[in-house]
Amino acid sequence: MAAHSSHHGRSTNRSRAGHSLWQHGEEKMGCQLCLHGPLWLCSSACLLGFVGTSYGIRQTFVRDRCKPGLALSETYLLSQSTQGCFPMADYVFFQFAFAAITVVLLAGSLLGRMNFGAWMLFVPMWLTLCYTVGAFCIWGDGFIQKYLIDYAGGYVIHLSSGVAGFTAAYWVGPRHSHDRQNFPPNNILHMVGGAGFLWLGWTGFNGGAPFAASRITSLAILNTHVCTATSLLIWVSMDIIVYKKSSVIGAVQGIITGLVCITPGAGLVDTIAAVVMGVLAGLVPWYTMMVLHRRLAFLQCVDDTLGVFHTHAVAGSMGGLLTGFFAKPSLLKMLYPDSLYGPGFLYAISDKKLKDGLKQIGIQFAGAVFITLWNAIFTSIICYLISHIVNLRMKEEDLEIGDDAAHGEEPYALWGDGEKMPSSFRLPHTPRFPSLCRWD
Repeated sequence: MAAHSSHHGRSTNRSRAGHSLWQHGEEKMGCQLCLHGPLWLCSSACLLGFVGTSYGIRQTFVRDRCKPGLALSETYLLSQSTQGCFPMADYVFFQFAFAAITVVLLAGSLLGRMNFGAWMLFVPMWLTLCYTVGAFCIWGDGFIQKYLIDYAGGYVIHLSSGVAGFTAAYWVGPRHSHDRQNFPPNNILHMVGGAGFLWLGWTGFNGGAPFAASRITSLAILNTHVCTATSLLIWVSMDIIVYKKSSVIGAVQGIITGLVCITPGAGLVDTIAAVVMGVLAGLVPWYTMMVLHRRLAFLQCVDDTLGVFHTHAVAGSMGGLLTGFFAKPSLLKMLYPDSLYGPGFLYAISDKKLKDGLKQIGIQFAGAVFITLWNAIFTSIICYLISHIVNLRMKEEDLEIGDDAAHGEEPYALWGDGEKMPSSFRLPHTPRFPSLCRWD
């Protein structure tokens, strides 16, 4: 089991790298993204260590009167996990990976204009006040854990990051007007490579959620790839039908929405249901992003840089609702024997338990509303508090210049470029070739 957990740990590492790489490919200010990445990673590691999984995941949130528990002691980390036959250290790392990737998703809505100092304050505050609360309520013996189905984070990770990113983008304000009109990708090839890593890493996320190499794990991995492939094909097909041409960016968006949509029910639905979810994952977010976004003033007034609201909030909430429709009772009992989950609505009809099926759909909807409201309210509070400490937004002149003004360097500096950093960071003399490489 420990080896199994380590395998999924490596897979989730690839997934985090994939998120950074594909976002780097889409983002103009590449250095800003590269620096934002290590920060959310370190912040998540520190919070998961000092605050501990007992704050957001385990049962002590209420019993200890909301006092966070320390997760750095040998006694705690080497004890057997309550989730399986492996040390608690594996469980802490796995949950850290979930928390870390949630923040980088959120960052996709804010890139290109948020002040770096404000971001440094935002990350630990949001992880503490928003992410851990949702994780506890749904996964950590919270008030909806035994009722709401969220297999691997459709609500905890994707809905929360999409809503919080959209809310924070409202408070920070839009990018520079020139960037909103013309914002070409930094590197499409990097984006494709990152999307590939992401798809591979998702095997670890959805496959590792049961904490065992089981039949549920196998089904979850298969459903993940089937749904994602279907979503990709549908998104590209919609681009061809409407715009008469396909695009690499569209294909990547289809990958993301497919992965997100299947996450709430990857190991709990039949593969034919995964195909249906993939079709809807390619259709609905495509429509909200490409059509509805241009028609609704509410969506246009918020500058969501990478469309995280559509690819994660819309796809994640839709996946949660579809899980309430397609969840198979036998799979639910296999993975959650002590839960109070009702059957998926589809099976409730065939078993003549329509009331139970409608109740489960209602619970899934209520859970989405709870996560949405909690993140919208507390993200607004966090942004308001930070705005009284530092500016949320970069200076306009810095926005015009980009990475060079923000960090004193360029992501792709030609000879003589990227030298506006403080002189203390420069070499005292011009570097020379090693003697073995000199030609005189």
